[in-house]
This record gives sequence, C-alpha cells and structure tokens, in this order.
Amino acid sequence: MAGLLLTACDGNFSQGGLYKPRADDTVQIEGENGSRPVARPEGAVVKPAATAHTAEQFDTTTAQHRAEATTAGGGVRKLGTTIASLGNPAEAGFWIKTPLVSKLGKGRVEYPATGKSVAVDLIPIDGPKAAGSRVSLAALRLLGAPLTGLPELIVFTE
Repeated sequence: MAGLLLTACDGNFSQGGLYKPRADDTVQIEGENGSRPVARPEGAVVKPAATAHTAEQFDTTTAQHRAEATTAGGGVRKLGTTIASLGNPAEAGFWIKTPLVSKLGKGRVEYPATGKSVAVDLIPIDGPKAAGSRVSLAALRLLGAPLTGLPELIVFTE
C-alpha cells in the first residue's frame, strides 16, 4: 500500500508536503531524481519559492547580504538618474536593469528621498537613456523606496 502511494508522488515534497526547508538555509537542486534541498553555498542568494506571495517571501537575501550591499563602496562614476519600477520579484539579489549601461558591471544606486544607497549588479537593457529601469525587490526594500511607486534613482558605476 505504501509503495502504491509513493509511486503516485512527484517527489516534490517541498511544494506542499510536510517538509518545508527554511529559505535561509537550503536551496533546491535539480537532479536526475527531481529537486532536493541542500545546504546553501556560502554567500548565495536563492530563487524564491514557487509559493511566495509576499515581499518578505520573495526577498531571499540574508541579513549578511543586506549588510554587504549597504556597506560596499561600489559605484564612483555617476551615470545619471532613472525612473525605476519593481522588476521581476522572482529574480533574487541586488540588481538594476537599465539602459544607462551597455554591458554587465558592478555599481550602486542611490535613492535621494531616503539618502540610502545599495551596491547592485548593472544589467543593460535596450532603450534610450531616458527610458526607465527595473530594480530588484531586495534593492528597493533596502533603499526604502516604494515597491508600487516610480522612484527616481541615481545610478553609479565602478
């Protein structure tokens, strides 16, 4: 009887089963036998769970990640200002997708309304320099910017 029940199982126990790994200590690894939780590599930011619904559930950065992002010098040359919106919340980490850069790089964004800044990955997107940008959920939260608004950010590169 137990064998019959297990053969109907898809092996995805973390998506509604009894075992629910904490987002801060495990990641899902895809393998030949489906996904399985394993210890998170040091410093890795993981993808949010498929069942995430709130900003806290989508923001998988740790306190250490947030501290590093706010204390990192990063970005000394000003690229310009951009009107930003929330990017895909399922894309973890600290990043900005902006037409102000033409290649991947490291930098910083600053939100003048709060005076806060965050080190980010600069990701190029097509469009005129005056076009808007998309920013990660984690970065907007650290900046104290509204998640549903269109904050004006200053973008810097290294």
